[in-house]
Amino acid sequence: MRILHTSDWHLGRSFHREDLLAAQAAFVDHLVETVAAERVECVLVSGDVYDRALPAVDAVKLCDEALERLAERARVVLIAGNHDSARRLGFGSALMDGAGVHVRTDFAAVGEPVIVGDAAVYGIPYLEPELVRHPWELDERSHAAALTEAMRRVRADAARRREHSIVLAHAFVTGGESSESERDISVGGSSQVAASVFDGVDYAALGHLHGAWRVTDRVRYSGSPLAYSFSEEKHVKGSWLLDVTADGVAGEFVEAPVPRRLARLTGRIDDLLGDPAYDEFEDHWLQITLTDARRPSAAMERLRRRFPHALVLGHAPEGGGAGGARTWSDRVRERSALDIAGDFVAEVTDGPATPAERALLREAFEACRREEVLA
Repeated sequence: MRILHTSDWHLGRSFHREDLLAAQAAFVDHLVETVAAERVECVLVSGDVYDRALPAVDAVKLCDEALERLAERARVVLIAGNHDSARRLGFGSALMDGAGVHVRTDFAAVGEPVIVGDAAVYGIPYLEPELVRHPWELDERSHAAALTEAMRRVRADAARRREHSIVLAHAFVTGGESSESERDISVGGSSQVAASVFDGVDYAALGHLHGAWRVTDRVRYSGSPLAYSFSEEKHVKGSWLLDVTADGVAGEFVEAPVPRRLARLTGRIDDLLGDPAYDEFEDHWLQITLTDARRPSAAMERLRRRFPHALVLGHAPEGGGAGGARTWSDRVRERSALDIAGDFVAEVTDGPATPAERALLREAFEACRREEVLA
């Protein structure tokens, strides 16, 4: 069974106000070419097809074109991620089955596979714990409980079949490495699930984390096809091209086209503007942190004369000091929405948020996420 595992397209997303739709279209071209050249039998898209629950018209048009072109060459199975609206993405899914595009967004159907050649492909869409807890009569409200029950249903069906078992899931599995561009999905402070939950299947095609990652040989993230934050500067983007057999999983990582390289530069403005060592970064998208004792005047304007694609500018003077006010993105980097809201509470009340206040904030964020999933 030859598959191509991709995920986290985030169609419609921009990069610090830079429009990425043309780059996403180039990735679709690359994907279609790979499917044709490598005689792929099934394309797996493991969630976050769109960047938001209500995608822009151009993003929907690109998705429509991508699925139509892929379906001419292979079967396609895709699931909803935490950025997608399950109801909207799942519209017309029964009709699309006949065209070879299998959209799986309903948690109630996780034990019902799509049969592709000699493989039973099970789609597990993003599972918001609160939404499945009561229908599935779970003992606790957690990602681990939800995914464990989903896999119990998958195994129950797979046990009566001879086909290879392939699972698509959208979750944060322990062993993966996060970046700044994934949305927080923690419930009660926990978002991770053990990789062992996928024991017993031939391959688990994961989505959610944006870096390609081999958790185990049979459990992998393909990552996003494009970089969506400067924390992904070192990522190699692409898709897994794999042959799944009774002996295991073998294949290679196929790199995707790069619209523009990323880099993070730190230094004094005169050095950045004059040193030939920085020539190679002139065509990169840049995040620049200046270390001058005082913030230089018209810094971004001056920097863009040499680096026209500089996007983010910060100031962190050597040795610290009053001139070291950080940008908003610097202050919130690698911090959860709950932590940021807690800082706001501390600012307006002259004291840290109490445990009760943090619990209320957590409940509010989770309620907003549930609303978006149901949108």
